[in-house]
Amino acid sequence: MLKRFFKAGADAASGGAGEAADRFEAIAIGDSRRRLQLLDDFEKSGLGWFWATDEEGRLIYLSDKAAEQLGRPQEEVLGQPLSTLFVLDRAEADEEAARPLAFLLGARNSIADLAIKVATDKDTWWSITGRPQLDDKGDFTGYRGSAKDITSSYQRQKDASRLSQYDSLTGLANRHRMTKKLEATLAAFKAGRRSCALMMLDLDRFKHVNDTLGHPAGDELLKQVAQRLGRLIGKTGEIGRLGGDEFQILLPDFDDRGTLAELADRIIQMVSQPYSIEGSRAIIGASVGIAVAPYDGTDTDEIVKAADLALYAGKSGGRGQYRFYSEDLKDSADERRSIEEDLRDALAKGELKLFYQPVVRSADNVLSGFEALMRWDHPQRGSISPALFIPIAEESNLISQLGAWALRQACQDAARWPGKLRVAVNVSANQFATDGLPAVIVSALSAAALDPAQLELEITESVFVGESSSVDDKFKALKKLGVRLALDDFGTGYSSLSYLRHAPFDKIKIDQSFVRSCTERANSSSAIVKAIISLAHALDMETTAEGVEAMDQLAHIREHGATYIQGWVFSKALPQDVVMERLANGNFVFDPVGPKRHRAERMTVYRRVGVIHGDQRYDAVLRNLSKSGALIEGLPNLPVATRLVLDLGAGQLALSAITRSDDSVQGLEFDEHLISDGADGWVTRHRVSPYALAAAGMPESGTPAERRSPASQQARQRAGAAQFVQTDTVTPTSQVA
Repeated sequence: MLKRFFKAGADAASGGAGEAADRFEAIAIGDSRRRLQLLDDFEKSGLGWFWATDEEGRLIYLSDKAAEQLGRPQEEVLGQPLSTLFVLDRAEADEEAARPLAFLLGARNSIADLAIKVATDKDTWWSITGRPQLDDKGDFTGYRGSAKDITSSYQRQKDASRLSQYDSLTGLANRHRMTKKLEATLAAFKAGRRSCALMMLDLDRFKHVNDTLGHPAGDELLKQVAQRLGRLIGKTGEIGRLGGDEFQILLPDFDDRGTLAELADRIIQMVSQPYSIEGSRAIIGASVGIAVAPYDGTDTDEIVKAADLALYAGKSGGRGQYRFYSEDLKDSADERRSIEEDLRDALAKGELKLFYQPVVRSADNVLSGFEALMRWDHPQRGSISPALFIPIAEESNLISQLGAWALRQACQDAARWPGKLRVAVNVSANQFATDGLPAVIVSALSAAALDPAQLELEITESVFVGESSSVDDKFKALKKLGVRLALDDFGTGYSSLSYLRHAPFDKIKIDQSFVRSCTERANSSSAIVKAIISLAHALDMETTAEGVEAMDQLAHIREHGATYIQGWVFSKALPQDVVMERLANGNFVFDPVGPKRHRAERMTVYRRVGVIHGDQRYDAVLRNLSKSGALIEGLPNLPVATRLVLDLGAGQLALSAITRSDDSVQGLEFDEHLISDGADGWVTRHRVSPYALAAAGMPESGTPAERRSPASQQARQRAGAAQFVQTDTVTPTSQVA
């Protein structure tokens, strides 16, 4: 073939005659007709097109095939600015920092293989190349260029890029993308002194769904969780799935912890609603940890670690909770590990005891029974709260062992009580799920010779997870034994009415969170309590309101018609010997004793804080704290109504006024109520940025070491003479609750 080609070329050059088939005729530079035909053939093939603009950027030429892809007649396209034929893909621009085409054309730079989206209904991409043209005088006359369709290859490239940045199951950002996004956001926000919140979200009891319904059901559940989060968060932040059942939510320009708490609450409630998966019903929960930059850290590692610690604290506090990060969480994590180790031996060493809180009839204050509550008296740590060690027992698989012991001990103690008093025992979701629970109950009842009707099992809504038929079978087996069933903490979990129609509950317990706030103004708890009691009556079930501590709460609950009442207004939990002594007298009536009105819950604390008055800062001791005020000690004889700023550390400044003053002790009322930290603590809604604190020469937390920092000393020197005298309170002089 090559020989024929060169021979034909030689014949043509010499003018000799050859065979027609061997004749070769090159397209000469001046042969405009054949050159134009060549360009036409190229354009019609679809391999590429040509375009040209004038000096104003208006199209003066575009291949027919290109206009056809645009879906517009060529005559309509000509005269339009080239940049109007394309749109900037914002999602891609974020990734590649691409500039609009109009900017590139205006700069009169050469364009080489620029991928750009065509402005059509279809998702079409072209690669365009062009060079600016100049006339003999050097004046710009427009662009000449080419274009080709790269939709298929570009889509493959986008898909590959997406796979590297997004979770294939849920479509959310993956760990890699979230890390890059967080790094970029924190870097930009640090320069701009802006805030950014990070939420870590972990699903509770997801493993149980996987184990009972299978991994495909677990995958479907994760998809539905992602969809719910997407509807709730919307465009206010970015959601990522880090792997397994762990999610992350990035919220730029969020620092109001009141708003973040409300959002975390909504997330927990939304995630905790029942799911329908292939005809089965599944219920899970969620725990949330929250950290905010720059208050809790300024770089990626710091803020992620802070949110992780907060999440860990939320799960340790009983799951289904949110928690804000604080410095003391580092020590709490170490303490939890130590408690878990000691808990494994606590039962064998006899450190665990059962106490019993009376449950009385609302109508006449007559005792109907007791609820068994577990207590742990640690030889070194003293009394450890059940709110701390019960969640640890659940996570370390000790809860079934502790639950079985509690059932046996409670039955033995109740068998010694006179009459037919009931004993209520809590059954955890993990213990409920075990196949051996009915056998444990039968053994406990038999060993104590206790009437099954005297045993009441308190079960939380979290048992309604996974296959509903297995849950129904367990309820039938328990009712067959003759024991009573109570739905505990109603209204705080999943609160689906569907299972109330099928589960054979004898009683609904109204959670103390509703009871404690039922007398507060502008609070919906009163309506919720009334609705629960009405629902129970309609279903022919009894009700117990727990956590009643004040006389106004008691009157409120009685007015709504609760069957039974439980709380400190009648008695705290009592050891068995005290119970036996009380019952031996034959006195089954408990008279209510308590404050007339419920006041905001207060934490007893003992730590150093700062008190700011004018330009002067003082040291004081914080004795107790509530959402509405505090008790401090260390500044003698301050006048009532004096305005102060209480520095709680870490940028938490609470504007307040003195409402009472007794020697060196003052009661403060806050201008703005504190909010819950998700557990048993209180925090300010807003914090002063560490940047602002540093600029003002103030310490960034309330620790004594930081208050003695050079910056703090300089601030004191600038402030001038102190107006108040400060006492040195080193050890507690009184215990104020």
